[in-house]
Amino acid sequence: MFDGVAKRYDIMNDLLSLGQTKTWRRKATAIIAPRPGMKILDIAAGTGSSSRPLADAGADVIPADFSQGMLDAGMKRHPDLPFTLADALNLPFDADEFDVTTLSFGLRNTNDVRKALQEALRVTKPGGRLVVVEFSHPTNRIFRDIYMKYLMGLLPKLARKLSSNPDAYIYLAKSIQAWPTQEQLAEKIALAGWETVAWQNFTFGIVAVHIAFKAEQ
Repeated sequence: MFDGVAKRYDIMNDLLSLGQTKTWRRKATAIIAPRPGMKILDIAAGTGSSSRPLADAGADVIPADFSQGMLDAGMKRHPDLPFTLADALNLPFDADEFDVTTLSFGLRNTNDVRKALQEALRVTKPGGRLVVVEFSHPTNRIFRDIYMKYLMGLLPKLARKLSSNPDAYIYLAKSIQAWPTQEQLAEKIALAGWETVAWQNFTFGIVAVHIAFKAEQ
């Protein structure tokens, strides 16, 4: 599915998010606070739009993804980044390797969320951080009702007109609707072994960034 939408993935995301995608990525980058000498694994990096600002800040970032189509598109746009084919449930990296492990809009697409979180924990250094950027649930009831009408009604219609693979975006809407709340995801992260789990809402909770730490040894 992701192979089929890779070429126009970033453009479609900007259109269907009403221009919010770039804002969310900027805020997430600020939370990660990349700097020279920091080693970051960007899981489900897609075409590298989440990895680019991390590398530009001087961090040593590896964009990893399960979709070869996404990686191919990413390598054309960012030939200097070390794109790596990787399964989030069985990462091809050593234990305790990264200062930060991050997933932007990718955890929801794994078929075993707990295993993905445990693999992220394995490859993160003791004391290192997890940063998960993911669609979530607006906290205001009135805004949530408006958002769900857009998500389940207007977004699929726009996708049918704008995308060559509208089924991918219909899946997107359904997967967001079924995704855990902020509190529920925080619990899943803690149960996977992470500590000091917290989150920050973007755009009234349409997106939430969850931050957690690996215990010091």
